[in-house]
Amino acid sequence: MNYPPSDRRTNLRGIILVTQVKMGDERKYFFGYAKNVSRSGIFIQTVSPKKVGDKFNIEFVIPKTDILIKCSCEVVWSRQYNKSDKKEPGMGLNFIDLDPSVAVRIEEWVLSHAGSEG
Repeated sequence: MNYPPSDRRTNLRGIILVTQVKMGDERKYFFGYAKNVSRSGIFIQTVSPKKVGDKFNIEFVIPKTDILIKCSCEVVWSRQYNKSDKKEPGMGLNFIDLDPSVAVRIEEWVLSHAGSEG
């Protein structure tokens, strides 16, 4: 397992449920759950996480908004499925080239949804 403790997070995170995230090229879709988002990245729950250091394009819309996240990202931590572990398998992604105006909109969304599910 290779993931950082949560106290290393520098940005507020909002709970989010996205069921369709486009990763990689336009012919491949990843179906899974995006579980939380911040202006700097996202956690995606999946039983098939990519490897730390992998880079790819990502695209999704925050539900019930017009906030489109479309950028390159990098896997910064990954947790494989383990039936004895209570933590969800998945990967933490860092947004690499997210438009700064979109980052501000994400932060505003997170602040407005603090304590509620998105």
